[in-house]
Amino acid sequence: MEEERALVLGDFIRIFKKQIKLILLITILSTFLAGILSFLIIEPTYEAKSTIVVGKADRGSNDNPKYQFDDIMMYKNLITTYAEIGRSASVAENASKMLKDVSTKDILDSIIVIPKEDTQLIEFKVQNENPQEAYRILNAVCNAFMEEGERIYSGQNIKVIDGAKIPEEPIKPNKLLNIAIAFFIGMVVSMGLAVLREYMDNTLKVEEDINKYLGIPVIGVIPKDVGKY
Repeated sequence: MEEERALVLGDFIRIFKKQIKLILLITILSTFLAGILSFLIIEPTYEAKSTIVVGKADRGSNDNPKYQFDDIMMYKNLITTYAEIGRSASVAENASKMLKDVSTKDILDSIIVIPKEDTQLIEFKVQNENPQEAYRILNAVCNAFMEEGERIYSGQNIKVIDGAKIPEEPIKPNKLLNIAIAFFIGMVVSMGLAVLREYMDNTLKVEEDINKYLGIPVIGVIPKDVGKY
């Protein structure tokens, strides 16, 4: 069993050595193309983020309203409802009116609303190819959400705890990851093609092939003389 395994492994090594030019060509080409796409063609995408807390409105002179256990549980249960409000077309439409130059559809396509599980927090994200535009849209969406949330559930306290900042680095494309994936795929594909190419080639090239594939012992060899008699 070990001899058969060594023979199979040896065959693969022989094939890869024989087809090394093909393997290198495809691997380098795929890696190069991934680099071109990541650095020169694919537009970078920026993401602005903001976190909003939904809580109990202050009904007294104290700025910090007191929470009962039932209040906390209620807001935790309501947080998914508030998240759906944040994703709603009405919020996007109001944000579009604030911005004046961004359509409701574009806002709906770029906004991501994530309710934080077991908390009273909602995270808003906006992705855009322009970092300033992502920041501007996010602020409008957050303001529209707070207005809409207070209109639907009057008397609630909805406020921003982590304000938006203009993103400095794009979140995608991940250039190094793309290049690494392309290198790996190129190497795997090229090795597969090398094995397939060898498998499809049924010509006998050396003496050992005659004995190996036909089971016929080699009696003699006729030398190939390129010279003239």
